[in-house]
Amino acid sequence: MQEAVNSACAEGAEVVVVLSHNGMDVDLKMASRVTGIDAIMGGHTHDAVPTPTVVKNRGGQTMVSNAGSNAKYLGVLDFDVRNGKIQDYKYHLLPVFSDFIEPDKEMADYIERCYNQEINFDGKTFNVAERASQQLATNDALLYRRGNFIGTWDQLLCDALVDVNDAQISFSPGVRWGTSLIPGEPITYDDMMTHVVLTYPNVTVNEFTGEQIKGILEDVCDNIFNTDPYY
Repeated sequence: MQEAVNSACAEGAEVVVVLSHNGMDVDLKMASRVTGIDAIMGGHTHDAVPTPTVVKNRGGQTMVSNAGSNAKYLGVLDFDVRNGKIQDYKYHLLPVFSDFIEPDKEMADYIERCYNQEINFDGKTFNVAERASQQLATNDALLYRRGNFIGTWDQLLCDALVDVNDAQISFSPGVRWGTSLIPGEPITYDDMMTHVVLTYPNVTVNEFTGEQIKGILEDVCDNIFNTDPYY
């Protein structure tokens, strides 16, 4: 990273901004070690950071921010650059209220094409829009995923994995993303897919010893809570 920053500055960059998917903790440590970065606009940990954290380093300072997840906010950063240096900056989280924004036609057309297509999967053919709107159940509790520990969506998914696979225990990543639903709302296929649409549909059934399960859980805890984010 230091070599990349040095190269950009050598080519005449007056402002260096890093778009990162490291996570807030890793970005904070990187900002303390790498000089020449003016701002890091990050992701991965899905933290909605209203004010950038300013990190001092041997070359000056770096602003570190994160704008949440699922397009809830845009992180807006304006620099006042004069004489080759940043004189001032303004940063804020811009809430995205999709119902109040005129959609970009090109993107709206692309999304419509994605939904209005026939998909062949596992020997079956279905229309994406029809499948997405399919009601799976009616919600009787607040469903959310908002922390590193288990949320109600996490519990629902893990219970389903145990039930469908006749397993004794199930694992699912604890993350902060996806649709939140209030009691009484329908749970659609689209709602479910906002939580499992990436790599998480790849469900496997395996045999583990107690020692292996203990190791998995300890490794996850160490990855999240170790005081050294690089570890």
